[in-house]
Amino acid sequence: HYSGLEEAVYRNIQACKELAQTTRTAYGPNGMNKMVINHLEKLFVTNDAATILRELEVQHPAAKMLVMASHMQEQEVGDGTNFVLVFAGVLLELAEDLLRMGLSVSEASYILITVIEGYEKACKKALEILPDLVCCSAKNLRDVEEVASLLHTSIMSKQYGNEQFLAKLIAQACVSILPDSGHFNVDNIRVCKIVGAGISASSVLHGMVFKKETEGDVTSVKDAKIAVYSCPFDGMITETKGTVLIKNAEELMNFSKGEENLMDLQVKAIADSGANVVVTGGKVADMALHYANKYNLMLVRLNSKWDLRRLCKTVGATALPRLTPPTLEEMGHCNSVYLSEVGDTQVVVFKHEKEDGAISTILIRGSTDNLMDDIERAVDDGVNTFKVLTRDKRLVPGGGATEIELAKQITSYGETCPGLDQYAIKKFAEAFEAIPRALAENSGVKANEVISKLYAMHQEGKKNVGFDIEAEAAAVKDMLEAGVLDTYLGKFWGIKLATNAAVTVLRVDQIIMAKPAGGPKPPSGKKDWDEDQND
Repeated sequence: HYSGLEEAVYRNIQACKELAQTTRTAYGPNGMNKMVINHLEKLFVTNDAATILRELEVQHPAAKMLVMASHMQEQEVGDGTNFVLVFAGVLLELAEDLLRMGLSVSEASYILITVIEGYEKACKKALEILPDLVCCSAKNLRDVEEVASLLHTSIMSKQYGNEQFLAKLIAQACVSILPDSGHFNVDNIRVCKIVGAGISASSVLHGMVFKKETEGDVTSVKDAKIAVYSCPFDGMITETKGTVLIKNAEELMNFSKGEENLMDLQVKAIADSGANVVVTGGKVADMALHYANKYNLMLVRLNSKWDLRRLCKTVGATALPRLTPPTLEEMGHCNSVYLSEVGDTQVVVFKHEKEDGAISTILIRGSTDNLMDDIERAVDDGVNTFKVLTRDKRLVPGGGATEIELAKQITSYGETCPGLDQYAIKKFAEAFEAIPRALAENSGVKANEVISKLYAMHQEGKKNVGFDIEAEAAAVKDMLEAGVLDTYLGKFWGIKLATNAAVTVLRVDQIIMAKPAGGPKPPSGKKDWDEDQND
């Protein structure tokens, strides 16, 4: 018989194990894709754990703890979410084994505390060992070739086979906008997806690309001076309503002429200020469009205020709230603005010729929307990896090499610990085996064989040896030579967050949920009861 405490803990562990098992089969380059249909019936086909978890509605509160840990990893590092889930799931599974081995019912809480303490000690030790496992560091983050080679691993897990091409694209985009201060902003890499062609037709542009058409007749401008307006490109509307009494035809002609003259003067003033491209955040009136064509102004309309802000940042413009002529400081500049056709989609390109622009756009081509969405997720991971490297250039070997070395060293540490803690510490070490095991199982190779080979190589002192994914059978190779490298910060946060999540779940003995009370619902009452009927 289980005590109430054990029963509650087992239930929580079971929920977490099921969630971890879902994403475990998606781990690594050979991981299976999941087809997720969210509450809006939108379809996602991906093996990206962050996307799977974001679109799943996880009900169980304990399993939500793991989801929160992986979200935290997404925010902190931008990659390695699946590592957090798989590792935390295995930690809980092994904690369950320790509980089942446990002593009598009265001592269940004591065993739990021992397990938790052992896990926390082992986690601390793992984070102490991790800096010793660093195999190399990024030397020059402005060298496209070097950066591309460092991004391979994170892109390979999402787009196996296309990693060489995509890594080169992402490296070009990231290096071109890396500021001298070294503070890299992920939002400065934009992605524009256009259906058609294939992945190999994707390209990088310095500047911004919008899936829009120009409003007027002018479709191309060299050496563009850009006026940006957050208001509609239209005549001013007066604050109060006025009534105009027109007595004859002449007055009617003069009235509309006055409006035309006013619009003419406004557009002419903008053209005279030197601007030759107008970007507006609202609708474009027909009369304003006529005068824009008359004065050879290129007109682009952007509905999204976020796009408007990003464009201002790219070209160095200030968004004006009213149709006033811009000063030189308020105008933006770029080498060319032109309407182009990619596939059968019209796009407006704001292009910077110089390399060090504020924003770069990766133009993704692909046969289906789902495929392009998946490539976009791979691009996000690559860009985030670059950002992590700007914070900390250290790298550790991938392919399960780091995990096996940690498992080996923490097992040795466990043997030196007196007391019951040592069982939990050894189980923590065993949990690291789950990563090469998942890689091997997803590649269709005998996992036990791979792990025994890895241990054998690591006992000889070959720290960088990991699982060889490309081999037919259970084979291992040097990950540093193969160029399979993980970021140090990704591993550091992954281990820390997974352990925290597992320990938090183990500490819970009761889940108390507040449900809304039953009974009839209160009357909603008449809406707008205080409104005047005549309005």
